[in-house]
Amino acid sequence: MAENKIEQYLIEMMLSYRDLGDNLWLLDDEEQGMPQVAIMYASPLVVFRTLVMDAPQEHRLELFTKLLELNANELVHGAYALEQEQVVLIDTLEYDTMDFEEFRATLDAFSLALTQHYHILSAYRT
Repeated sequence: MAENKIEQYLIEMMLSYRDLGDNLWLLDDEEQGMPQVAIMYASPLVVFRTLVMDAPQEHRLELFTKLLELNANELVHGAYALEQEQVVLIDTLEYDTMDFEEFRATLDAFSLALTQHYHILSAYRT
């Protein structure tokens, strides 16, 4: 059931993706601004995640402050987070109530964030 709804939305959006099995899909659609976005269904949630960059050793506090500011002021869906030593962009939706518009809004927000914040965050890359 989960596969049908998620895959149906991916097909409707005409996105390039791979079904990795076990309720896991990997978008690899650079034309749409979504390189390596993972979508996982873990009942009752649909989890969206993409790696943004490795966390640098220098200027960490400055970067983390900037990420919190972006979360508060510029992200409509999702949030930047620190996972081990990597900065990721994540979002979760509830599968049962998720509709196409909400699914698309999350992916659009990811694409917009990855595009608009690239120049800001690239200053912190090592």
